[in-house]
Formats: sequence, structure tokens, C-alpha cells
Amino acid sequence: MAKTTTKPATIGQLRESGYRPLPVKDEMRQNLIRKMRAGDELFPGVVGYEETVIPQVENAILSGQDIVLLGERGQAKTRIARSLVNLLDEETPAVAGCEINDDPFVPICKACQLRIDEEVPAIAGCEINDDPFNPICKACKLRVAEEGDETPIHWVPRDRRYGEKLATPDITIADLVGEVDPIKVAEGRYLSDELTIHYGLIPRTNRGIFCINELPDLAERIQVGLLNIMEERDVQIRGYKVRLPLDVFVVASANPEDYTNRGRIITPLKDRLGSEIRTHYPRTIEHEVAIMEAESVPFALEGIETTYPQFMKEIIAEITHQARRSNDVSQKSGVSVRVSITNYENVMSNAVRRAIRQKERAAAPRVSDLSAVIASTAGKIELDTVGEAREEKIVEKLVRQAVGKVFRDYFDVTEFDQLVAGFEKGLAVEASDTQPSMEYVKQLDRVGGLKPAIQKLHGHGSPATVASAVEFILEGLHLNKRLNKEELAGQVRYRR
Repeated sequence: MAKTTTKPATIGQLRESGYRPLPVKDEMRQNLIRKMRAGDELFPGVVGYEETVIPQVENAILSGQDIVLLGERGQAKTRIARSLVNLLDEETPAVAGCEINDDPFVPICKACQLRIDEEVPAIAGCEINDDPFNPICKACKLRVAEEGDETPIHWVPRDRRYGEKLATPDITIADLVGEVDPIKVAEGRYLSDELTIHYGLIPRTNRGIFCINELPDLAERIQVGLLNIMEERDVQIRGYKVRLPLDVFVVASANPEDYTNRGRIITPLKDRLGSEIRTHYPRTIEHEVAIMEAESVPFALEGIETTYPQFMKEIIAEITHQARRSNDVSQKSGVSVRVSITNYENVMSNAVRRAIRQKERAAAPRVSDLSAVIASTAGKIELDTVGEAREEKIVEKLVRQAVGKVFRDYFDVTEFDQLVAGFEKGLAVEASDTQPSMEYVKQLDRVGGLKPAIQKLHGHGSPATVASAVEFILEGLHLNKRLNKEELAGQVRYRR
């Protein structure tokens, strides 16, 4: 809706402005179409779903269907759900003081309706269902009956029209739908009085988007309580004869393994969700790298310039991709993109730590810094191996596979025949994650055949990037069985 300089402050002013309310699904559909025509980004920060998940989400919104996002952990399900709020108007008018953001023109809360419509006082003594606009909240109806078109309204920003709940076994119907408020009863109201109701999370998201994460974790009796919300669009609270015709767009997320008839989801609830959309992990290294760069915490250190070589980014991403294909890692649990993000951060942290201790002005991650990924990977993967395999050994194996794969993407080992010949004559190069960067520059002068490869890796520019490129090349040659590697007390020696 177009913003005006002075927003209407009462129902009468809102009516005179020509404002026309839309159901939330129509509002989202309208804004989606507008954004698609303008070429706007619909889901900022969601990478790799342009041809798979996002078209299905768009279809569901255009069809006015509720959504369940099925996928393993770390597949941006919650981010997609939260991004849907961008398809709501920036602000929407609501009856001032209403708990469930009632539409000033078509209120569902009994209190709001009595505030708005002067012809409603006839039902002032009625507990529930004799209002032409399906009144629900008695208190608001009374206010409208008294104030009519002078009933004040307030404008609800889009971020307040989004509600989210993580499903846990201890959630009750009262949390989601509502319950009798004992305090209101203690104030002197009768239990039969509708004003004793305390609304739950879903009614409070009326005219908005409600997301429930890990839907199958809800107890079955609570899932049953959602059936009316998903189909008939109403809720019932305790023994009241109250229908609350909610205007809510529902988004749910679930693990595919749980979202089956054999899992923890009841079939009637599955039937009521409109579109079932499968998410997935990034399918390319480029997408994984883009997510790492966008989601990682940036380093801003005075006096130290940080550089992250592209090949090191690709190695970090490849470690995760190797884990997703590994027989040692449980694929049922999945390997989240958070593994890539935390590894990306830890490897840079190790490089910065070295620069601080060595009093260097530049920091760039090296292959020797990859030991830092053990701490950020081990706790995020589940092993699927028989025996006493340690997480540390499996992570080290994944790192070796990743470095070897990225090296072969950049080079053919035959490019280093001159370099290998030098090692055959007795040349040896030492490396470690504590070795100053200038030591690599000094060794470079006596190692032939490295400069073109370093240029290919864009390693020239600072001693830190040269050191990173040198280590990558030497480790790549070792993993491709062209050089031997000796490890002793944190030091590594490459020789033939």
C-alpha cells in the first residue's frame, strides 16, 4: 500500500482515505507479482535455490497455499520463512490496542467490532456469535460500539506480523491457540465470559505469517489441534463456542525422515498443508563459497590486512561437500552449511593469530591452518562407521580429500616436473602454521618452477599470500604422490 505523509489515525479517516484491506494471502500474492515484475530479489541471502526451491515457493504463494519446507538441518528453511515477511505491506492498519491486530474494516475480535460498528450494541450482552462480521473479541466490540468511526487505529509494521515457534514436545494448545486467563477470572469475570481468554501465538499473528519449525516434534494431540487452523481457518479455545476465523499464512519446516507416515506427523495434518517443498544443500562449490562469505563474521583488525585466497575458500567448501558424500558421516543427519561457515571463520582466525604473534601486517590462511577446522567440524557431524573411528581422524581425511580435489581443479601435476626435479636433487622445504610468511618468500628463490603456479593462484602481492600459495602447491603435490611429507613436532618437511 502506498505510504502517505499523514497516516489515517481513526477508522473514519481510514475509510475516507480509500484504503481497502486484503486477506494476507492476497496481499502476499500481490506484492510477489509486483516484485517479480520489478526484478527485485525475493529472498536475500538464500543462495543456490534459484532454479529449485524458490520457484516452488513462488508457485505456492501465487496459489495461496500454506507451505511445509522439508530438508536437513542448515538448509535455510527458517531463513526462507522469515524472508516471506518481505511480501507483506510495509505497514498495515489495525484497531489500536487489539491483541490480534484486528482489521479495522472487518474485525474478527468481538471487542474491536463493538468499537467500530454503531449497529452492534444490540449484541453487547451476547457472549459470542451474533455479529454479521463474525465477531470474536468481546472487549474490542464494546470499544467500537462506544466510539464508532472515532475508534483509534494503529499501524502494524511488517516485522510484527511474523510469528515463529520452535516445536517442542512440551508445547500446549494454550501456547499456540489460547487459554483461560486465571488473572482475568480473579478480577471478577465469569468463566463463561469471552473476555477471560488469553490468546496464543497463532491468533496474535492474525493477518500475518506464522512459522512453526520442526513440526513433527509437536505431540500428536497438538497436531490434531492445528487441523482446523489449516483448513477451516478457525480456532476453538477450551469449551467456548467461539470460532476465530483467522487470516494467517502458515509455514512449517520438518526433517524429511520425521515427515512420513512412519515418522511423527499425523496424516490429516500433512493433507492440509498446500505445498511440500524440498530444500537441499548447495550443489556447487560456488554457492557454498557465496554462503560462507555472506554469513561469516568479518575480521576488522587495526594494523592487520586480511586476505582470503580463492583456493582456500574452495578448500573449505570442498571439505563440507566431501563430508556430504562420505560413508564415514551419517547422511541422515546431514552436514549443515554452518560447518562451512564456522570452518571459514576458524581458518582465518588461525591465520590472524599467527600474524599477531609474528607481528606481521598481513594475514592469509594456509593449508597448515586447516587443522583449525577439527574443532568447528567434529561437533557438527555424526559418524556412521563401525569401530573406534575418531572424529578427528575422519575430519583430517576429509581435509586431505578436499585439498587434493581443489589442487587437481587448478593444476595438472605435470606442470611441476621442474619443481619435482629440484626436490630429487635434495631440495627440501619446511612449513608450519607458525612459520613467518617471509620464510616462504626466502625459500621461493631456491625453488624453481613455483612462480608461474603462484601467479596462477594470484598469490603475489604480499608475503602472506605467497606463503599460502606455496603451501597449497606443496601439499597438492604430496597428495598426488609427487612429494613426500615428514611431520615432526608441528613442523612439516616436504622432500622427494
